[in-house]
Amino acid sequence: MALLETRGIWVHFGGLAAVKDVSLAIEQGERVALIGPNGAGKTTFFNVLTGQLKPSAGSVHFKDVDITNHSVFSRAHMGMARSFQITSLFPNETVLVNTLIALQGTRQGRYGLVRYFMKDKKLRSDAQELLESIDLWDLREARVGSLAYGLQRKLEITLPLASEPDLLLLDEPSCGLTTVESADITTRVRALGAKITVLMIAHDMDLVFGVADRVILLHYGEIACEGTCDEIRANPMVREIYMGNRKSLTSA
Repeated sequence: MALLETRGIWVHFGGLAAVKDVSLAIEQGERVALIGPNGAGKTTFFNVLTGQLKPSAGSVHFKDVDITNHSVFSRAHMGMARSFQITSLFPNETVLVNTLIALQGTRQGRYGLVRYFMKDKKLRSDAQELLESIDLWDLREARVGSLAYGLQRKLEITLPLASEPDLLLLDEPSCGLTTVESADITTRVRALGAKITVLMIAHDMDLVFGVADRVILLHYGEIACEGTCDEIRANPMVREIYMGNRKSLTSA
């Protein structure tokens, strides 16, 4: 049984089909990369998976349950978590407060006020463990908006792990990062345990080839091809679509 499966997903915006008949299955523990040029429908497809957008046709199944009409909240509590291409943190709050909010959101009674859960010893201990794992504990009192962009991205990508998800969806995790920062993200995604399945959108082919077990190419809203990293490297269609990235396809 696949952890995540889509069956014939279509998304129309007026007369435009942004996603066309996309069917795929992702097994527990897989690392899958979804690639494609800008406008290929990747983020639209992600929005369908997470419940932010309802498909025009087709269905989404998670843990063998049809979740097509489930809310974002319901999917999160079933074990699905997502990071965004554009940082969605609270820039005027500290690193610690952002982390506590993420952790509190996974609990019952999750709508408690910040001033109350700031005093929760278990919550603070969990926040410390999470921040130490990404070397940000020493910056816990820093305002997020004052951090370098690479550190903000590291926090943005890590906070979804607060819910201990079964499926982690990463939207361009290395977007805007330096080569060194991107390599750090690659290492951290690779180090996630087998319990966490990863589906990520990425243009960074070094990241893709450093992490993915399988790569799916989306082009004009359709699955154009898929395969292992070696198969994708050698695929002439991928080379044609990524004309500007020939070097990264051959040297990674």
